[in-house]
Amino acid sequence: MEKHWWQEVVVYQIYPRSFKDSNGDGIGDIGGIIQKLDYLKELGIGAIWLSPVYASPNDDNGYDISDYEKIMTEFGTMADMDNLITAADQRNIKIVMDLVVNHTSDEHQWFIEAKKGRDNSYRDYYIWADPKSDGSAPNELPSTFSGSAWEFDEASGQYYLHLFSKKQPDLNWANEHVRQSVYDMMNFWIAKGIGGFRMDVIDLIGKVPMEMITGNGPKLHDYLQEMNQATFGKHDLLTVGETWGATPEIAKLYSNPDRNELSMVFQFEHVGLDEQPQKSKWDLRPFVVAELKAVFEKWQTELGNEGWNSLFWNNHDLPRIISRWGDEKNYRVKSGKLFAILLHLLKGTPYIYQGEEIGMINRSITAIEEVDDIESINMYHDRIAKGYDPKEIIQSINVKGRDNARTPMQWDDSENAGFTTGTPWLFVNENYQKINVAQALADKDSLFYTYQKLIQLRKNNPIVVWGNFQLVETVPEVFAYERQYEGKTWLVVTNFSGNENKFDYDGMIQDIVITNGILPQDLKNLTLAPWDAFVVEVGKP
Repeated sequence: MEKHWWQEVVVYQIYPRSFKDSNGDGIGDIGGIIQKLDYLKELGIGAIWLSPVYASPNDDNGYDISDYEKIMTEFGTMADMDNLITAADQRNIKIVMDLVVNHTSDEHQWFIEAKKGRDNSYRDYYIWADPKSDGSAPNELPSTFSGSAWEFDEASGQYYLHLFSKKQPDLNWANEHVRQSVYDMMNFWIAKGIGGFRMDVIDLIGKVPMEMITGNGPKLHDYLQEMNQATFGKHDLLTVGETWGATPEIAKLYSNPDRNELSMVFQFEHVGLDEQPQKSKWDLRPFVVAELKAVFEKWQTELGNEGWNSLFWNNHDLPRIISRWGDEKNYRVKSGKLFAILLHLLKGTPYIYQGEEIGMINRSITAIEEVDDIESINMYHDRIAKGYDPKEIIQSINVKGRDNARTPMQWDDSENAGFTTGTPWLFVNENYQKINVAQALADKDSLFYTYQKLIQLRKNNPIVVWGNFQLVETVPEVFAYERQYEGKTWLVVTNFSGNENKFDYDGMIQDIVITNGILPQDLKNLTLAPWDAFVVEVGKP
């Protein structure tokens, strides 16, 4: 496999609205990101995935774009954006833009034109369909944000498709003019010197809605190969597709280097392990470590050289991992270090979501009035109408709601966690006086320094990037694996549990690479304390 810079770096996701406010209006902005670049350089990351900063009416926090070549006023100006790209580049950090091209905002000029009538030249930029004979929606396609995916336009007597909010009409990728317009926009950003694109719900652009096909449609890969050729294929850029339904075989279609599509995809199989099968993410079930081992082993081994893994626990859509599967009350830092060690020693490109490196956790709510996230709000009202218990719905939001990831970054113990001198757009987690960057930097045993060391290990040890993966058979709650490269073997051992567990391995410790506290002397019949994690170089006895 040809080697690329994006295989050797760690990517840090910034959700701009919640990262750092530089002007006191309570909303994070580009100026705030520039202020904190030296912090990110100290952490050691090589790229920033920047959630959308484009012009947007903000129905879905910027994932509803009204102009791809303008910056949202709250975030700053295009000059600020140019300064960010330059300032990051000076620190060897690349900016990866969030590309949202499955849909636009209904306030995008294309859609404003499209609504003017069936004969408008932009009409076919979107997906329209006639009602059924009784006037109802063309078919039963649901929106991800609850309800029908079809919205009636009285002026023209047709429905338009929106797989998300009704203010996010879906683009018609079958239209060659749509595709060319998108490619022109991508080249506008590439010319500015960005490091690549994270592609929002990219698996949906090949949809055939009248046949009830949304993900992985028949023309999807034709479009991606055309996009590659017309835009980023001429450059060494990181391209990662958000693909919720991907299997390893599907992922190879996107990321096999021979196919000239994307660098890698985000697959979400592990993310659904605490959800009831065939139901929504809100229908919870207990998490089982053995299932996580099986999923990670599958993805680590089956992609081979026909693809590349992206590695993540958190993003702007997911709850905080320590709250989700760790122990935020008794072992917040220790379980956080376990998550870091387990993930960053796997094969693939790791992603850190802002605040993950200091162990930020979920913030519970007691009433729907405290929620900002449109997905959670829509689900709440939908389920109330269906007779669900309000307490049960609030519990689901506390566990899985997207606001958990979006509370402002906790920089220090001053008012509003040092995020803003104004009124924050979303509540700050009350624990900010204990959990913040200043505290983490002052404590040499903090989670921050575990992440920093993991990033350094990656830079200095080819085994982390290129080594083969081999799962080690052990008791259900212990997740252990080997990485092997050029005659060297590293053993990664994690007790993914609040219980003591036994671990037994036939090999000698030659060197301790990293640990979250445990200092193993021997690998025979080792007793692991709750949330123990370590990496050792081993030789055969």
